[in-house]
Amino acid sequence: MPDADAHPLLDVLLAGGSRADRLTHLRTLPAREGVTTDWPTWADPALVEAYRTLGVERPWVHQATAATAAWEGHHVALATSTGSGKSLAFWLPALTAIGRTLPPQQRGAVLYLSPTKALAADQLAALERVLAAMPDDAGRDLRVATCDGDTPTEERRWVQDYADAVLTNPDFLHFSLLPNHRRWSRFLRALRYVVVDEGHTYRGVFGAHVSLVLRRLARLVEHYRGGALTFVVASATSAEPAASAARLLGMGPDDVVAITEDASPSGRRTVALWQPPELASFGFSRSGADDVAADGDPWALPDPLDASHSEAEQTAVVTADGAADHPRRSATAEVADLLADLAAHGARTLAFTRSRRGAESVAQTARDHLRPISTELSQRIAAYRGGYLPEERRELEQAIRTGALLGLATTNALELGVDISGLDAVLIAGWPGTRMSLWQQAGRAGRAGAEGLVAFVAREDPLDTYLVTHPEAVFDAPLEATVFDPTNRYVLAPQLCAAAQEVPLRTEDLDRFGDPEQVRMLLDELVEAGALRRRPSGWYWTHAQPAAGMADLRGSGGRPVRVVEAATGRLLGTVDAGSADGQVHDGAVYVHQGTTFVVDHLDLEDRVALVVRRDVDHGTWSREVMTVAIDETAELREREWGPISWGVGPVEVTSQVISFERRRLPDMQVLGTEQLDLPERSLATKAVWWSVPEFVLRAAGLDADVVPGALHAAEHASIGLLPLLATCDRWDLGGVSTELHADTGEATVFVYDAYPGGAGFAERGYELGATWLRATRDAIAACPCDHGCPACVQSPKCGNYNAPLDKAAAVTLLDAVLGHAPTS
Repeated sequence: MPDADAHPLLDVLLAGGSRADRLTHLRTLPAREGVTTDWPTWADPALVEAYRTLGVERPWVHQATAATAAWEGHHVALATSTGSGKSLAFWLPALTAIGRTLPPQQRGAVLYLSPTKALAADQLAALERVLAAMPDDAGRDLRVATCDGDTPTEERRWVQDYADAVLTNPDFLHFSLLPNHRRWSRFLRALRYVVVDEGHTYRGVFGAHVSLVLRRLARLVEHYRGGALTFVVASATSAEPAASAARLLGMGPDDVVAITEDASPSGRRTVALWQPPELASFGFSRSGADDVAADGDPWALPDPLDASHSEAEQTAVVTADGAADHPRRSATAEVADLLADLAAHGARTLAFTRSRRGAESVAQTARDHLRPISTELSQRIAAYRGGYLPEERRELEQAIRTGALLGLATTNALELGVDISGLDAVLIAGWPGTRMSLWQQAGRAGRAGAEGLVAFVAREDPLDTYLVTHPEAVFDAPLEATVFDPTNRYVLAPQLCAAAQEVPLRTEDLDRFGDPEQVRMLLDELVEAGALRRRPSGWYWTHAQPAAGMADLRGSGGRPVRVVEAATGRLLGTVDAGSADGQVHDGAVYVHQGTTFVVDHLDLEDRVALVVRRDVDHGTWSREVMTVAIDETAELREREWGPISWGVGPVEVTSQVISFERRRLPDMQVLGTEQLDLPERSLATKAVWWSVPEFVLRAAGLDADVVPGALHAAEHASIGLLPLLATCDRWDLGGVSTELHADTGEATVFVYDAYPGGAGFAERGYELGATWLRATRDAIAACPCDHGCPACVQSPKCGNYNAPLDKAAAVTLLDAVLGHAPTS
């Protein structure tokens, strides 16, 4: 049991000690006093007065330091904790620079970019409160507005002609503002500051695209007025914030000033690591119903519309031979219990889940638990997620602020900057992907100097299992570096075309986009392919269609497939292109808001899946075959651990969904298998791989019968653990294992980036190979299951029904490999 000095709400989680066995670790983080300083002398006095009116008598030291650096023209990377007031640090210099007393043609301007429309709307509301507080109606002279794909034409024209501050997202910048820069010329000539908020979210393919979009923006501003921009990148506390911001902006780390010392106050925070019990030992005090997955599908793939891709919260665990093996209670069911108990004790709580479906499930289950106690109390629990109308979101935010709501189950929509403070507790159902996200979410508890309680509840997943049994990996390990690669040719090529359409590319522009020689070679290829035309003065886009449409900013893999009810023509939803073959093939069961449909026909040409309403007692699971070929013509990085070979570089991944099984729910009995006739899919990407010669396998006692299961289990677990080292989710990765690969001639495990051209994750695995495989080995060995389960070697997205898998042989294999690893 925890000591008497622990957070008073901890006993609520422990239920007086009856849940004590679920607490794997407890850590108390000390409180921090806030340190203020004087307002900068250069700041607009009216703006300073407005902040004082709103209760900011003096700024925190990091706010004033960052604001002054930006005012002096330095690029700034501001990386401090949730609720530390980063917005004041960038609005103070930006709004002062607008120069409200100057005529419109001499004004400065500011562009604010956030990864979501919702966050831009929240910033606008906060900014309008500041302007309204300025004395003598001074704020009325500052014209601020949001502008995105939903903005009506007339309103957009007003923004183009008059706005001083425009709040938007990278997608609008790429698809609309930059291609139509002539219409935005007034704004671009005035632009002085660009704020990139939540900079840590720009990773992988999305980060690479945004990096190049920002370079295109800077190029256009220089084209219009010849002056340079000042960038402020606001981020969660992260590793090497200056280097990450510099890579995002296309400059050297020495060109960016990093502000990392957080001077805002923070209350004492108690953090609990929590593992749900095994179902075999779990007594259902209320009913077993709360432990059924929201859609009845324990192995469902993530909803592509979720705020973050996640594995389903499963409650039925199936091993390779179809038998249950020590299943644990789902994280969502556990968090729903904890949320209900905290609400019953009057604690205001946020419960973070990995999916929209999970948020709805946690909220509904918590309400069901509270209803027998008090109907009024059950009505003080709600869900919050993407897809709600803006007015609904504002009402929920206000309700949790005022205490009208006691509990809010949410996706990571409330991780990014929305002003929610004064909360007693935060529950986190499943690892949110990175330590940065974990501490962003945890920072919602105990803000503004109050004491807070945080509980991270593990899912059945190798990474979650590892973390709750290795607390040092949560509390003592450094934060992740943001990983993305702007030189990825699959990202860079369409971005060069977009830049050439805006203003023809000149030789002197090339170093902006990377190594000039590499960029020139890629431009030559684009000319040869007919995408660009080369003339003595530069490279030109000469096609009628906009070049911006060539780029898939968020790496979705192409146009989504629409799911349409055949009888009515009603659009039920969409499935991302990369998942369509496996999720909405002919005969697949599709679940929509608790209602089941069966896919009648998948039309790949028109990107439509026609479904019919049907009550069924089964789910469907597709089987996919996959091969990986190393691109021997490309430059590869290779190394050796004695007889063990490592490599990283370009590969071609070929996959095909060939069949599907019908399994009865909930016992998962196989009812039948049907073949499918779907095309092969090819993905040119980057992979990391390690190969083991036969004599090493035999010396370890691994004969030919167990090697396939050992490799397959190690592959699954390593995919689950790589997010510990790279800023990715396991859904950003894929893998293949084989006892004899044609290119290596040995038993080989591949892990690849699930994005065209790669996203930087495979390189991260290569760089930290020993650390990665040791964590993988420990996670498998520490799992108490007998034969392998989702907490160690099973994968919810395995195309081969998690067979063959051999948990014990995987540990033996990894021990043999790590026996040759370097000691440093």
